[in-house]
Amino acid sequence: MTVVLDQNARSVSPEPGFAAKPSLAGLTRADLAAQLLALGVAQKNIRMRVNQLWRWIYVSGVTSFDAMSNVSKDLRTDLDQAHSLDRPEIVSEQVSEDGTRKWLLRLATTATDATAPEIETVYIPEADRGTLCISSQVGCTLNCTFCHTGTQRLVRNLTAQEIAAQILLARDRIGDWPDASPPSDGRLLPAGERKITNIVLMGMGEPLYNFDNVRDAMEIAADNEGLSVSKRRITLSTSGVVPEIARWGEEAATMLAISLHATHDDLRDELVPINKKYPLEQLLQACRDYPGVSNAKRITFEYVMLKGMNDSLAEAKALVRLLAGIPAKINLIPFNSWPHSPYECSDWEQIERFADVVNRAGYASPVRTPRGRDIFAACGQLKSESVRLKASERSAIATSTEH
Repeated sequence: MTVVLDQNARSVSPEPGFAAKPSLAGLTRADLAAQLLALGVAQKNIRMRVNQLWRWIYVSGVTSFDAMSNVSKDLRTDLDQAHSLDRPEIVSEQVSEDGTRKWLLRLATTATDATAPEIETVYIPEADRGTLCISSQVGCTLNCTFCHTGTQRLVRNLTAQEIAAQILLARDRIGDWPDASPPSDGRLLPAGERKITNIVLMGMGEPLYNFDNVRDAMEIAADNEGLSVSKRRITLSTSGVVPEIARWGEEAATMLAISLHATHDDLRDELVPINKKYPLEQLLQACRDYPGVSNAKRITFEYVMLKGMNDSLAEAKALVRLLAGIPAKINLIPFNSWPHSPYECSDWEQIERFADVVNRAGYASPVRTPRGRDIFAACGQLKSESVRLKASERSAIATSTEH
C-alpha cells in the first residue's frame, strides 16, 4: 500500500509580511565565507569559522544555530538574526509499497521566479545501499518523448545550494545523521550505517546544461570533511550534451551514465531529440575519450525497453556492436508508463531475450527493477506542477544553458 505522509514534515513558512531568512544549508565553503565576512567576522578567523559551520551543517546535520556548541554565542546570535538552516519546503512526501520515497519540494523564490518553483527528489533503498536521485533543473528543455519530465517546460536551473539541499533534506527524513532516529513508518532501509550511499543525477533536468552549479553541489557531496560521498558513488546521467562530457570528467570526475535508448540516429532523433544536434557518432567518441574511463570505471548506458520500438534481438546485436571498445555496463530499463504516454513497456520475456544477447557479448546488463511505480517515482516519471514561464523567458534560459 502506498503511504502519503502527513505534513508534519513541512518546513515552517514565515508569517505573512515577513521575508524568510536566507538559509546557509547547502552553501559552498566560498559562499559560507562570504556570508561570514558580511556579518563582520574578521578575515583571519574566516577559515576556522567556515570549518566549524561546515562540520555542523554537513556532518552533524543541525537545523539550529543553538546546537553549534563550539561557535561563540555572539556569532550564533548574529547568524540566527540574519540566516536560517532551512531545507526546501516539503509539499508532499510519498512512500511506495517497496520503500521508495518521493518528495515534492517547494523552493524559496528568487528574483526571477513568478511563483515558488517545485522539484521532485527520490530515495531508493535496498538491503545493502540507498540511492538518492536528485534534480538539477525545474523542468527540462530536452523533450525526450518517453520521459514524463520532458513534458514539463524548463522553468530555471537550480542553484548549487538547491541541489545540495536535496541531500540534506533526504538525510533528515530517513535519519541519516549521527544519532538520528529512522522514520517511524518502518519501511525498508539499508542495513549499513549509511542510509544514502549513492547519488545519481537522474532527476528532473539535464545536469550538463547546469554544469557549474551541479559541479559545485557535487563537490559539497564529495567533501571528505562533510557529506563524504565517494565520487565513485556519484553518477551523472546525460542525454548527450557532447561538448560538456569531457569537461565533466576533468572537473568533477564522477561516474558517467548515458541516456542512450536507441542504436541508430533515426530512432534516437525521435526518442532523444538532442541527438539531432549531437548524433551517436559524436556521443560515443566522447564516451571513448571520457577522462579516466576504464574497466574499473565503466560508463553506464541506459536503455529503456519500448515495445516494438527498440527491443528486437537485431537491436540487441546492434547495441553490442555500437558499444564495442567502450568499457561499459548496460542498464536495461523497463518502460515506466505515465498518463497519455505513447509507448508501452516491452514484454518481460522479450526483455530477458534482449538481455541474454547483451550478456553473451560480455557486457553486464542488469534489468533495472522498477521502483516506486505506484507513486510515480520510477525512472522517467518525475514531474512537478511548477509554473511555466513565458515562451520568451524559456527561450532566454535555454539559450544561456547551451553556452
